[in-house]
Amino acid sequence: MASRRKTDGGRSIPVDPRAADRIHAAFEIKVAKAILGRSPSSIEALTLLGAALTKAGRHEEALEADLRTTKILKNEPAPHYNLACSYSMLDRVDEAIAELKRALDLGYRDFSHMLQDPDLKNARRDPRFRELLQRKWGKRQP
Repeated sequence: MASRRKTDGGRSIPVDPRAADRIHAAFEIKVAKAILGRSPSSIEALTLLGAALTKAGRHEEALEADLRTTKILKNEPAPHYNLACSYSMLDRVDEAIAELKRALDLGYRDFSHMLQDPDLKNARRDPRFRELLQRKWGKRQP
């Protein structure tokens, strides 16, 4: 469903939110790739690239960006969480669960986000997901 945006003249023009999201993701991908062309280890650009590629539905490419990020930030939880999301989106559940475990071992603690993140839908279907949360979260798990 298209929303409407007012112009300066008070007229409304139709705006398709999905088309706007695709255009925005394409722009972010181009910006991130341009930065990476000059600075291949830019964490900010790799993170932006991974997120934009995911938003654009280009999950194989997003996986590559996430793998590059985790090689640079081996001991940070967020890149491993993002990598788990990429694996889950590709229905590579074994790898997703392994990366979630790594993210939790490194200190990732946004459990409510894990339970709602649409990128982890495939991983959440696996019984190991709840087992992993049970071990890390304990009885506080909903």
